[in-house]
Amino acid sequence: MGKIFDLSFMISTIPPIVGKLPVTLWIVFLSGAIALVLGFLVAMVRYFHVRILTQICKVYVSFMRGTPAMVQLLVAYYGIPIFLRAINASLGTGFSVNGIPAVVFAVFALSLNSGAFMSETIRGAMLAINAGQLEACYSVNLSTWQALRRIILPQAFTNALPALGNSFISLLKETSLVFYISVIDMMAQAKITGSRSYRFFEVYIVVALIYWAVCFLMERVLALLERHVRRYERGIVK
Repeated sequence: MGKIFDLSFMISTIPPIVGKLPVTLWIVFLSGAIALVLGFLVAMVRYFHVRILTQICKVYVSFMRGTPAMVQLLVAYYGIPIFLRAINASLGTGFSVNGIPAVVFAVFALSLNSGAFMSETIRGAMLAINAGQLEACYSVNLSTWQALRRIILPQAFTNALPALGNSFISLLKETSLVFYISVIDMMAQAKITGSRSYRFFEVYIVVALIYWAVCFLMERVLALLERHVRRYERGIVK
């Protein structure tokens, strides 16, 4: 009977799994950046109640928040090629469907998913600011953009930072789903490594510890950033 738990094997799986950490971090960075921009735009549309676009944004946010991230990944993975084939057939274009890397579908789906949650965070932070501040900006002849850039958005960013940090940490954990669409990230590498010896327990402990370590570092960085942006607030210790 073999070992119930093989510590030496577990240690030996760390290098190949950590070797895929850059793939995971790249997906987080790219998806997070796109999601932040998308979330800001959606929040602005809903904050100013832009006609037609507001209703579209509401449907987008409702759909993304109401469906599992894995389903969204699969829809993007199988749906985008069908969409491109339909464009090729109708317009006579030659978009290459087979040449699209799977990581593109992962970034696309995760960006839309996180963007919906971030938009609600940003919108909530903006709504929490007294509307009289915007009116006061208009009274001193500031434009809407100037009022947002100088007064509203700095306060909203400070209020939204903890929740946005949670969104980035959630995004990191959701990257563990991308192996379902053939992206070789840490989770996929763990599964490949475990299948060679059928010792999945050890490799999943390794990948769990790596995710935990990265999340812990992100938490520390976000805490430092929050302390920095709040350094002038009363009661905040430097």
